[in-house]
Amino acid sequence: MLKEIYRDIEGRMNKTLDALLRELSGIRTGKATTNILDGIKVEYYGTPTPLKQIASVTAPDPKLLIVQPWEKNLIPEVIKAIQKADLGLNPISESGVVRLPIPPLNEERRRDMVKLVKKFGEDAKVSIRNIRRDGIEALKKAEKDDKITEDELHTGQKHLQDATDDHIRKIEKMVEAKDAEVMEV
Repeated sequence: MLKEIYRDIEGRMNKTLDALLRELSGIRTGKATTNILDGIKVEYYGTPTPLKQIASVTAPDPKLLIVQPWEKNLIPEVIKAIQKADLGLNPISESGVVRLPIPPLNEERRRDMVKLVKKFGEDAKVSIRNIRRDGIEALKKAEKDDKITEDELHTGQKHLQDATDDHIRKIEKMVEAKDAEVMEV
């Protein structure tokens, strides 16, 4: 019973870390990275479709992204989707591809990005704590139903707290690293 609860809680906590990593990879820094376009969906025959499913995205140099749709008639839709995403990028259509010059971030924009990174980190910490709470409730219910002993309940609560502390430390490291990357000039 305990192992099932631990496995469920650890899995959910790891999924929270993965989600945070995806969110952080979408935050623009001063360098071109294809990840900043991950969240963009393009209207493809009436269906919002992830950009990477209808085009190749490359970063030939640190200041430029190239989006090459599989179908040339999608270029206006790709441009519209990128502008709508409000990433501070100005797409340029040029002979079958969309060029995205990456402008350097000004100080104010960098600070906004750091605030966003911290918000994502806080949201992930709240999620981890909610998962811990769910685990403790599951342990208490198991003890009430006589599936585990009171000692196992206390051991389980300590294990959940240790897992929570470990995941929160990982979140803080991820946020610190992204902050440093964003503030790097």
